Amino acid sequence: MPTTLHAALDGIEQVFDAGTMGAAEALEELKERVRPVALAQQQRLPVLPGLADLLPGAGLRRGSTVSISAVPQMGGATTLALALLAEASRAGSWVAAVGLPSLGLVAADELGVALERLVLVAAPERDGWGSVVAALIDGFDLVVLHAGRGGVRPTDARRLVARGRERGSVLVQLGAGWAGEADLALQVTAARWEGLGEGHGHLRARRVTVTSGGRGEAARPRQVDLWLPSSEGTVAPVYEPLAARPAAEPVRPLRAVS
Repeated sequence: MPTTLHAALDGIEQVFDAGTMGAAEALEELKERVRPVALAQQQRLPVLPGLADLLPGAGLRRGSTVSISAVPQMGGATTLALALLAEASRAGSWVAAVGLPSLGLVAADELGVALERLVLVAAPERDGWGSVVAALIDGFDLVVLHAGRGGVRPTDARRLVARGRERGSVLVQLGAGWAGEADLALQVTAARWEGLGEGHGHLRARRVTVTSGGRGEAARPRQVDLWLPSSEGTVAPVYEPLAARPAAEPVRPLRAVS
């Protein structure tokens, strides 16, 4: 029997011994005490359709950890993180982003993030990571974390992962500095911008390849090609064509003047 359920039953037994609660009330109390654990194991947060094929169950499992990275010099990890939390935020989940002071809010809005449910938190000092992030985990469904150069102490990292699992929050880890393996690992392995010709044109969309792996239900490798962002700033599978752009005005040739 899970430890939390043992504790709940012990509490109910104490109430019965005190003679302050009837059977029906005691059962309701037990249900309330156990419910968060059951939901943490069963529920998933929704993701954009273009990302569903990367995730077991086509969603983010509550209580799990997700690491997001890109191969060196590739970029795209932060954009992928924003895309990953967009649908959940629109569905009502609150998001905290820690250690990302230059996060592009315009890009987040274009990707579908509900900015009214996004809170930016300055990175705490290394000694304060445990208490600050633990408080955020208690109140937010998704917490995006960038550890910075100093990283997070292994003991703090383990405690935060355990707290997220208990509370049913999803921890999204960006960058290095985290001890232990995440439940789900997403990586941008290839990226190419579209729209530039031979010295002319405008950046229109970025085509990326994203792979996923991990442990448990995420152990089977997966891979998708995405427009991230598309020409409209959103996320779309590569098999969807880019939106047509307006015809460019003809280039006027230069002529010599005296």
